[in-house]
Amino acid sequence: MAGTPYLVSDVMTRTVVSLHAGAAFKDIARTMRRWKVSALPVLDDGHHVIGVVSEADLLPKEIFRDGDPDRSERGQRRRDLTKADAVVAGNLMTAPAVTVHADDTARLAARLLLRHNLKRLPVVDADGVLQGIVSRTDLLKVFLRDDADIADEVRRDVVARVFPAPVGPIDVEVHDGVVTLTGQVRDTSLVPVVTRLVRAVEGVVGVECALSGPIRRPDLDPDLPDERTGWVGGTGTVV
Repeated sequence: MAGTPYLVSDVMTRTVVSLHAGAAFKDIARTMRRWKVSALPVLDDGHHVIGVVSEADLLPKEIFRDGDPDRSERGQRRRDLTKADAVVAGNLMTAPAVTVHADDTARLAARLLLRHNLKRLPVVDADGVLQGIVSRTDLLKVFLRDDADIADEVRRDVVARVFPAPVGPIDVEVHDGVVTLTGQVRDTSLVPVVTRLVRAVEGVVGVECALSGPIRRPDLDPDLPDERTGWVGGTGTVV
């Protein structure tokens, strides 16, 4: 895995509990409780993902159990009212489902989860057939990467490429996913670049960059002529 981004296929769960469109409300609730999941993909007869039923899709039935809302609330919550009357998965599900592919990056999956405020995504092939499921917990697996493995990748694929000829050794230390860089480099304008590249390495939690430029020696004899201009310090004489 070193040097390459984690893919959804690296972290996803391949055994998935799913529903058919005709699954009854109580069967859905029982399945969620039995398998301790908060959402289930809904499949057609060809195992294509056609939607997802979540706990949020089931809750309107409890919310409106005691009676109908008033007219103003009815207009605002028309979708919830429809779900409150539904009794099978095909009418309860949210469709179309937000999905990812096995060869998508874990980072893309994480962005989709955050953007759509979801806890898990069905993983499908090019035809939309269910391949697995990826959850927030699955995506956090990238941060379990060994510190030594992270350090090796940072040295090899980042530091050695950005600073092929440093002034002195660049030290890379990783502790609990936090990378610390120390040493001297010739071009300090590249420090933000290396920091950004290190932060993009899989499993990195944070970056502490203490890289500095070469030490400038003081001019101990200012009266010696400058080799380029012939200027003699202190007298104003050009020779």
